[in-house]
Amino acid sequence: MIPSAVVSLLLAALIGGSGVWTMSRGGSGGDVNTAVQRLVAPTQLAAAVMLAAGGIIALAAGGRIGLAALILGGIGALGTIGAGSWRGARYAAQREAASGCGSGSGCAGCEQVCGDSRG
Repeated sequence: MIPSAVVSLLLAALIGGSGVWTMSRGGSGGDVNTAVQRLVAPTQLAAAVMLAAGGIIALAAGGRIGLAALILGGIGALGTIGAGSWRGARYAAQREAASGCGSGSGCAGCEQVCGDSRG
């Protein structure tokens, strides 16, 4: 049980650190990737809190309660990251649709997607 709790705490530190680092960087105005990363960062912090709580409870309580806390913390973290990623993907798709890329017009104006400007 203790190794699982320690792994949970380490994952919480890594995910939380990644979220804090992403939120602390300055974002560029038109870059979709940076905008999506900044959109997912709060869900990373929430997932880190869930993993940390599960790890701490597992270390403190042990037994069945600790195992349940680890499982629930992991499931909650995965669900939270999944929901945040889904939201980020929808945002990126809406931005692409609004800019005209992928609207059936070939590659005209979509050099970033197609790699050239064949049209």
